[in-house]
Amino acid sequence: MKILIATKNPGKIEGAKRAFSKYFDNFEIEGISVSSDVSDEPVNDEIYQGAKNRVSNLKKYAKENSIYADYYISIESGITNQLGRWIIINIAIIEDKNGYESFGTSSGFPVPDKYVDEIIKTDLGKVMDNLFNKSELRKGKGGIAFLTHDIISRYDLTEQAFVMCLTQYINDNIWR
Repeated sequence: MKILIATKNPGKIEGAKRAFSKYFDNFEIEGISVSSDVSDEPVNDEIYQGAKNRVSNLKKYAKENSIYADYYISIESGITNQLGRWIIINIAIIEDKNGYESFGTSSGFPVPDKYVDEIIKTDLGKVMDNLFNKSELRKGKGGIAFLTHDIISRYDLTEQAFVMCLTQYINDNIWR
């Protein structure tokens, strides 16, 4: 089974591999960088839209380059206050070769008000790098690993979101 993921980010690719490996034995995931066509730090509805745009752009890239895939997947992290307080969530989208789409979210974690404006103006990765005096946290375990003292990583959040997506695929028609 061939899976294309709309990123070259190793942390996101690893999280997707973990999710798919829970349900499938033989698959390969290829990362391809495509645009989300939303803000660098997606806010509210831009999170879902960014993930959806990435799948669309990924499918277009695959078609133009004659790349076949069984699944086209993406994940977008962003900040939202749609639950009344600011949190960071990940939204994943899986679209199969027949055009059926499912989406899922990861756990969310709260953002102190004092960081919200800076995150929206730049992005969470830059704020986390500054807070923890690191560089490119987003490409590994992520800033969440530092916030949770290595209990939850970016891999885990990505895996969660893709597992939630897969519920509609692994349960055939009963959950569609």
